[in-house]
Amino acid sequence: MSQAKNLHYGLDFCPAFWDWLMDSNAAGRVFSIDKVADEIAAGADELNDWMRQRGRGLFLRTDPQVAAQFGKVSAWVTQQKYESAAINTFFQIADFYLIAHALAKGHAVVTHETPANSTKRIKIPNVCIGLNVRFMTPYEMLRRERAKFVLGRA
Repeated sequence: MSQAKNLHYGLDFCPAFWDWLMDSNAAGRVFSIDKVADEIAAGADELNDWMRQRGRGLFLRTDPQVAAQFGKVSAWVTQQKYESAAINTFFQIADFYLIAHALAKGHAVVTHETPANSTKRIKIPNVCIGLNVRFMTPYEMLRRERAKFVLGRA
């Protein structure tokens, strides 16, 4: 979400994206997770303000069904050839929880990341591929969901 805010869908010039996100969430099609909300809350910026004002219902809680997937995600990650610093970082950030949520609930993960053969950083798509979790880019999601951001003329 931070990347969306900082690059393509700035809150100041593309409010339609954020409105679409909330509408799609209300329709039960698009979600984020509580750990992403925690990372957003750590920043004192307009995304944090937006989240506090409008975005609370967007973030799914980490429930026992999700927690039951932590072992599967952890086992896959530790069986790869990632450096220990990369593994430790991965377990501390929202990416770990995001993949556990997708496994538990059968959701697809939306990310700007692309697979990479690095041992220094664990990428979401690599874990998704390894655990057979669907993933897509934000652009693929927007096309799949048939989002339209049309400039209104007065």
